[in-house]
Amino acid sequence: MTKFSTLIGLLAVTAAGVTPVLAQTVADDDVPTTSLNIPGNVQLYGDAKANVYRPSATVNGEIITATDIEQRMGLIRVANNNLELPPEEEQRLRQQVFSNLIDEKLQIQEAKAAEITIDENLVNQQFARLAARYKQTPEQFTTYLASKGSSAAAVKQQIRGEYAWDRLLQRNIQSTTNVSTDEVKAVFDRLELAKGQPEVHLAEIYLTAAPENIAAVAENARKIVQALQAGGSFAAYARQFSEASTAVVGGDLGWVRPGQLPQSMADAALQMQPGQLVGPIEVPGGVSIMLMVDRRQVLTADPRDAVLGLKQISLDFPAGTTPAKASELAGQFAEATRNIAGCGAADAVAQSLGAQVVARDGIEMRALPAPLQATLVDMQIGQVTQPFGAANEGVSVLVLCGREQRNTAAAPNLEEIEAKILEEKVQKRAQRYLRDLRRDAVIDFS
Repeated sequence: MTKFSTLIGLLAVTAAGVTPVLAQTVADDDVPTTSLNIPGNVQLYGDAKANVYRPSATVNGEIITATDIEQRMGLIRVANNNLELPPEEEQRLRQQVFSNLIDEKLQIQEAKAAEITIDENLVNQQFARLAARYKQTPEQFTTYLASKGSSAAAVKQQIRGEYAWDRLLQRNIQSTTNVSTDEVKAVFDRLELAKGQPEVHLAEIYLTAAPENIAAVAENARKIVQALQAGGSFAAYARQFSEASTAVVGGDLGWVRPGQLPQSMADAALQMQPGQLVGPIEVPGGVSIMLMVDRRQVLTADPRDAVLGLKQISLDFPAGTTPAKASELAGQFAEATRNIAGCGAADAVAQSLGAQVVARDGIEMRALPAPLQATLVDMQIGQVTQPFGAANEGVSVLVLCGREQRNTAAAPNLEEIEAKILEEKVQKRAQRYLRDLRRDAVIDFS
């Protein structure tokens, strides 16, 4: 099954980005090679009014309104902590949301033509799960979305579209896509040859630039970095702004060795720590913003490969808790949990605080956020982390109950390699599928 990337993870539009065209002046004897018959000394006739952004469209007879666009903009603000963008970036994002809504409409239409129907119970269940992430009932979440300029209908339509496209890809693409034994073996052999070499898991936002506008593009990149540092979702920004092919997967480059990267990116990656954001970095053809997701040595044991047993003690803040009150409650919680004497004492401390306790075994350390990894890697059994959480939700600590350390790195899993290759193949074919739908669509902007 293809990976279902519903907005529960990001609350971000997920269709492929549109790469803007950079205007360039070229001499007659230096015309770029293309498959189009375009002269080097292009002269435009008439005016550009037809190219002015228009806030509605009819896609194969079905309407997208300005309200649809603004409600999706509201979803993105919800996902990014109500972050305010500079006017020029907001307009660019609005145009991208419009493009994504057109793609979504095409995907739903194609699924309907293939007689694929989506059970509304599934849509409502996903909506309820999303509401639960915000500690709200579906009814409360509906009111909350309306207060942010969005709506439950906008969220459900996005969920419906993602389900429809996912089912369509399963039927028309994944069922006819195969991975050979030779392909899996080739990846396996490359991993074996690379054993011990450093690898980094990166995400990128790439912006194209020419020499004459690189300063302006770099300044725009710095604004994006500031927005990310203020709490913006990297994956959401990558989908909206990155001009690399990785935009469709939230900028995820996957695991790469530094030698596979442009030199400027390789130099930066070797100095970065998990969770660190760097940029803009000048690279061939433009600039990049880099996020270090993780790092490792190929097939080499690492302390962060440990499997943990943990107890989490969590104290929820009452609805309407002010930042000042949240800070006071967090301080009291930190004082009470600082000297917990092992996992056996955790339950009694939680009960005295009116907090909840959840015990879990088999937690991979690498699955935890980078700051918690950095804390847990040096902790002894029975010790407790510093408090963590969010001002509008609550505060927690983790008590380390057990650690199983791998002395040697696990061999590559052939099934995982096959699944990864299959996912990449399906994604490429899906992009071509959507490209063909765009090419054949009748779209009337109004």
